[in-house]
Amino acid sequence: MPIRQMKESSEQHLVIKTHLQNSMNPVQKAPKTAQNGKGPPLQEPHNTKPHNQTSPPSKNRGRRRGRGGRKFDQVDVCMRPSSRHCTVAHKPVSPNPARALVASTPNGFVENGGNLCEMEMGFPTSSKSLSFAPRPGYGQVGTKCIVKANHFFAELPDKDLNQYDVTITPEVSSRTVNRAIMAELVRLYRESDLGTRLPAYDGRKSLYTAGELPFVWKEFKIKLVDEEDGINGPKRVREYIVVIKFVARANMHHLGQFLAGKRADAPQEALQILDIVLRELSTKRYCPVGRSFFSPDIRTPQRLGDGLESWCGFYQSIRPTQMGLSLNIDMASAAFIEPLPVIEFVAQLLGKDVLSRPLSDSDRVKIKKALRGVKVEVTHRGSVRRKYRVSGLTSQPTRELVFPVDDNSTMKSVVEYFQEMYGFTIQQTHLPCLQVGNQKKANYLPMEACKIVEGQRYTKRLNERQITALLKVTCQRPRDRENDILQTVQQNAYDQDPYAKEFGMKISEKLASVEARILPAPWLKYHEAGKEKDCLPQVGQWNMMNKKMINGMTVSRWACINFSRSVQESVARGFCNELAQMCQVSGMEFNPEPVIPIYNARPEQVEKALKHVYHAAMNKTKGKELELLLAILPDNNGSLYGDLKRICETDLGIISQCCLTKHVFKISKQYLANVSLKINVKMGGRNTVLLDAISCRIPLVSDIPTIIFGADVTHPENGEDTSPSIAAVVASQDWPEVTKYAGLVCAQAHRQELIQDLYKTWHDPVRGMVSGGMIRDLLVSFRKATGQKPLRIIFYRDGVSEGQFYQVLLYELDAIRKACASLEPNYQPPVTFIVVQKRHHTRLFANNHRDRSSTDKSGNILPGTVVDTKICHPTEFDFYLCSHAGIQGTSRPAHYHVLWDENNFTADGIQSLTNNLCYTYARCTRSVSVVPPAYYAHLAAFRARFYMEPELQENGSTVGGAGHGAKGTRAAGESGVRPLPALKENVKRVMFYC
Repeated sequence: MPIRQMKESSEQHLVIKTHLQNSMNPVQKAPKTAQNGKGPPLQEPHNTKPHNQTSPPSKNRGRRRGRGGRKFDQVDVCMRPSSRHCTVAHKPVSPNPARALVASTPNGFVENGGNLCEMEMGFPTSSKSLSFAPRPGYGQVGTKCIVKANHFFAELPDKDLNQYDVTITPEVSSRTVNRAIMAELVRLYRESDLGTRLPAYDGRKSLYTAGELPFVWKEFKIKLVDEEDGINGPKRVREYIVVIKFVARANMHHLGQFLAGKRADAPQEALQILDIVLRELSTKRYCPVGRSFFSPDIRTPQRLGDGLESWCGFYQSIRPTQMGLSLNIDMASAAFIEPLPVIEFVAQLLGKDVLSRPLSDSDRVKIKKALRGVKVEVTHRGSVRRKYRVSGLTSQPTRELVFPVDDNSTMKSVVEYFQEMYGFTIQQTHLPCLQVGNQKKANYLPMEACKIVEGQRYTKRLNERQITALLKVTCQRPRDRENDILQTVQQNAYDQDPYAKEFGMKISEKLASVEARILPAPWLKYHEAGKEKDCLPQVGQWNMMNKKMINGMTVSRWACINFSRSVQESVARGFCNELAQMCQVSGMEFNPEPVIPIYNARPEQVEKALKHVYHAAMNKTKGKELELLLAILPDNNGSLYGDLKRICETDLGIISQCCLTKHVFKISKQYLANVSLKINVKMGGRNTVLLDAISCRIPLVSDIPTIIFGADVTHPENGEDTSPSIAAVVASQDWPEVTKYAGLVCAQAHRQELIQDLYKTWHDPVRGMVSGGMIRDLLVSFRKATGQKPLRIIFYRDGVSEGQFYQVLLYELDAIRKACASLEPNYQPPVTFIVVQKRHHTRLFANNHRDRSSTDKSGNILPGTVVDTKICHPTEFDFYLCSHAGIQGTSRPAHYHVLWDENNFTADGIQSLTNNLCYTYARCTRSVSVVPPAYYAHLAAFRARFYMEPELQENGSTVGGAGHGAKGTRAAGESGVRPLPALKENVKRVMFYC
């Protein structure tokens, strides 16, 4: 069924125009012959009754599923792990065009002539008409243990909570000013007009109270003194009119029922009110940034360089969990602009003495970029500390600046004006002035008369040095982090918080104790020719000693370009020899000699050098293409890496492997082994596979051909207002092993989270309506690679915040449906849609830090630790999994939320599958923290950033597009987003992004 209909109440149902009469049947029983690719296309059995579209779901569906009941009555044909062994035993089916299905197009699916492309989706008027997959029970597999989580139990208030609308005239855009106005109102009227209530305010339009105010509507006049105007002399007084009006009462009973698991829809309003109540005091005490609070008093700020410093703080958020309401508290760090005199800031920024030498044009650009939007206060007026926001920098030095002082255009110099007006002699007249206020009425301030206001978060990109310094501050051992979190809770003293008291909220001071399980590591299979044919990882890691890759590829034609001045030819040659040897030892066939001698080139001539090597190799091998290019890069290589990848992957069609100078000189065995792993998968090989996959023992993957997708969208950094977002989708291309993933990338509108190019149609003058898109292309390539078509889809979606779950699921599940239907009528394999989140603040700690058997070397919880009780969602199917061993700092478990599940996974099924997949990541011999398909999608999206034309990135015009063939280019072009250059066919088929 395209999207489950829900809500037995008379609320609106989800209206879907079904794709086909029989697409209700999520998976068809496969004739035996079709399983090996030799039979006709899979057809639906004639005796299958179409599912009744209007029947409501069974009321006790959740309980039935717990006992093995199914969501669909007629899907049990394929849902059970079958006793039939998979057709693919120890090696992947070779894609043989002669084995293509009868009555199918060359791509192995029936062409639909466009008649199924135009299906629309009726979106629900309320997101509540779609329900996510309910929890099918709890996991049992693994060794039970206790962990502590940074969740603090919060008691529900027993009072009615009321919401009031606030209108302030004249309108104020600053939350800080709004808060000051409301604080003054509460100070003046709390005991009288507000009936002794202490309200909580969100800084914008909403005010909340515990119990009603004595009025439904009231107007107040508030006078606010401008404190920034100094101590002597008259202060500016502004008058505001504040209107408070009753809006609604929050339903606390609904919240209680939701937390008890008796209602599926979260009362967001009630949760939001409680969140605001608990933030109120910290907002007054500290500097709020998003959901975190920072202060230089929590810990001494550390310098990050270039006029920045790190502030410590804490993150705080109310979460609904199985144990009831929970307050999630975590430590946080952020970069702030150091509150320095502006001249000192500029000297740090430029890294030179600015008092004695004039500034160059590039210096001026750098200063302007760094200071635009920053608040400064003047220091030349004694106690008067007016604040201004910097809008720009003058192009002339201060000594040349003049401005009109009256309507008769009488001109006066800035130097004279400051001398006469304030008795202030400007010393550094060779420096430019800051421009403050709006551009129309330029206001000049000499740099030496300004100081940066404290508490301004730095939102632009940090350089490598600053990132390293910030990571040093944030990187805490688990025990230290846990102590800091407990200390923060004690310092916040919620039991003394007047707002928590007013609203009747009590917060525990103890970390939540949670039952966890440690899932076993999977056995990994290596090649029979190695001394060790299989291996069981220990504490999330293993190595390649005595092992050979399960599918080692052959590299006979390769070349090397050296872009590093400090690497002599003999050193480069020695490195290449060592690498070739390591590839051979690891199980590849690697020609020890390059096609042409190592070529030395300058980084600024990257394109010329690549084309030279490409053609020289072609000539030498009489037209055979180069299989691999090794490139030695300087350690600090600017745009060289990105340019090289763009040219190789979208222009020349060469697979490349870059190595930094420091590694070329050091030549460590570990490094060479990791590089050989990367080279093998880039050439189309596989390093290892799960032993269970080969012996067909993975539930709901081994029984029928299954494709696993990973998808991610990367957005441009803060401050980049026009560049596009980039979506990437990868999909497994081998079954039953699921270790090899092909990837596609495309650009889409700036900050658009929904992946636009999953499925699309366009009109072709010759063929009429044509279907395409990333899902369709990857399904087709799976069919070509395995000789099977996927009968089950597992879709891991990275990077979606909770607020976007509904939107993303509705849009992207529909695109998957349409892509399937466009390939063959009645083709609707069941889908499981899982969101993967890393950007959350739940941390898990060992119950006893001294117990060495329950922690890894870094003091973190053991890899395989999974939690699906207590701190997880009251009713939905989610879990936390720490699949990796910590290296430094505190491990962050990944949060997996199964939004949609037509494959009827058990909790153990999806948890074990996800954990086992984390051991198949191609680039290292460690289990990774995020399921590999999601990780690969992230890498591919990140890689595609380099494909955007560099000159377009510079001037900030719109760039981006669809990087999978001309079809994608055309469609993306229409949406106003510039298409990415297309990936070459040979690049698309392999894991080029590794």
